[in-house]
Amino acid sequence: MIRSATAQNQSLINRVPHIIILYWVIKIASTTLGETGADMFSMTYDLGYGTTILIFIGLFIGFLGLKLAIKRYEPILYWLTFTATAIAGTAISDYIDRTLGLGYLAGSILLIALLLVILGLWYWREKSINVEVITSGNAELFYWLAFLVANTLGTAAGDYVADEVGLGFAASAMLFSGSLIVITLLHFYTRISGVVLFWLAFVLTRPFGATFGDWLTKPLDHGGLSLGTEGASAVFMIILVLAVARETFLERTKKQISELD
Repeated sequence: MIRSATAQNQSLINRVPHIIILYWVIKIASTTLGETGADMFSMTYDLGYGTTILIFIGLFIGFLGLKLAIKRYEPILYWLTFTATAIAGTAISDYIDRTLGLGYLAGSILLIALLLVILGLWYWREKSINVEVITSGNAELFYWLAFLVANTLGTAAGDYVADEVGLGFAASAMLFSGSLIVITLLHFYTRISGVVLFWLAFVLTRPFGATFGDWLTKPLDHGGLSLGTEGASAVFMIILVLAVARETFLERTKKQISELD
């Protein structure tokens, strides 16, 4: 979505993927898996929100440490790190609402403020919040912290619209789908900042995935399809694996072509 980068940054090794259609396919599959996976661990397996948060924050820190150490973009490690933020984000959102009792609206406002602070600090430190070109460890750390908070925010916003506003899961998924279509049109047909549109799309794909995941897993009398957390998680795990395999193939092909040049 973001079209430009400085010549200096382009000469360095990029640590993150370009924002193309495949990125959004994988992102939506990962965020939906985050919803169904968090519910599977916290409720189906009865680990609770606190334990689920600890497990996946631990995985996030571990994957992030490896990601920072390799200093380049590797699709499998990148999306393992991302999926850990998606599952942890769902569990954190549910913990804020149900355990701390703040509610999804207050939680969403708190998370919006936190995301803006992280983005502000990122821009102050790096003079850029370009998510397509990350060439330093500091910038990548801000990148992943922003992603973790944005994933948590997306879950809280989706649950607020579906549950507290009362639209239900199917109607909420349609609302977020329509919003994403509008953002796409704004990207192609207006000069609105690509950075702003990216973060709007990033946050909104999270509740889209979350409400879609809830629609698949919740009982019929709650407006869902009653597929269960394990079945829905398995479906989106397969989609995620296939999409990441495609991304890995494209990256390897790109490297082979660049080496020939």
